[in-house]
Amino acid sequence: MILITGGSGFIGSYLISSLMSRSLLICGRVKPPSIKAEKFISFDLSKDLLKVETLTNVQTVIHCAAHVHVMNDSSSSDPLIKFRQINTQATVNLAKQAATAGVKRFIFLSSIKVNGESTEPGIPFTSNYSAKPVDSYGLSKYEAELELMKISQYYGMEIVIIRPPLVYGIGVKANFSSLMNLVSKGVPLPFGCITQNKRSLVSVTNLVDLIITCIDHPEAANQVFLVSDDNDVSTSEMVREMAVALGKPTWQLPIPIWCYKLVAKLFNKSEVVDRLTGSLQVDISHTKETLGWKPAQTLQEGFKQTAQAFLQAKTK
Repeated sequence: MILITGGSGFIGSYLISSLMSRSLLICGRVKPPSIKAEKFISFDLSKDLLKVETLTNVQTVIHCAAHVHVMNDSSSSDPLIKFRQINTQATVNLAKQAATAGVKRFIFLSSIKVNGESTEPGIPFTSNYSAKPVDSYGLSKYEAELELMKISQYYGMEIVIIRPPLVYGIGVKANFSSLMNLVSKGVPLPFGCITQNKRSLVSVTNLVDLIITCIDHPEAANQVFLVSDDNDVSTSEMVREMAVALGKPTWQLPIPIWCYKLVAKLFNKSEVVDRLTGSLQVDISHTKETLGWKPAQTLQEGFKQTAQAFLQAKTK
């Protein structure tokens, strides 16, 4: 049996739909519509502990649930406290319960933010790159990774860590959705000069395919895997691929990057501009070689699938 947390989330829902032929148990606060009541356990990651009998027949735990961001959180003046509560301590508690119950493998969906926020062009992050988390989210994920490895050494439970970059696909929200909405309008966009940076992305299809590979693969035990579509693109290229997928013209104005830097200083938006103009690449050689895995879907296919769903939702 496979136990999944975060099943109602973007990645978790895809994972469940891809594993419907397997014996599943879903833990979370919201029951996914596709799951029968007897296969769902109401579970608040930050408060609850699973009963021992819940994990009796579980061989693998796939931990997707996480606290991603804090919006207007008045409960704490330090966002790191909330991130650690969910992403670190709750993860550790769940892993210890799994280990003591005899679960064989614990797959943890971490983040590329454990490695850092950016890379120099042509010098991608690798699976053995020294961790340099910058924000509270990345730090909480890294601390969880460290504790999971300790649990593995003490109890013998196999740990698999996956660090994805930006994940996109049908139903994606946040920045990717906002950019796609902008491109869908078919108006000229100011990204013509952002051609020298490189960003790694991963479709949710490819990410889920890797997670499923890690369920049974003997070489996945106690490894850290990076994942992407294996096709890094500049911001300008990404916009062009979106436009093609949406069937829109690709007009991009050649606004110099120094203009972005100036606007960033004036409006205190350095973080936004750095993501837009900077690079974040991952090298998935270790993943491919260790698991004999390669992305099942190309970036172009992923963009087309996402764009079609986006346009359908827009017409509704």
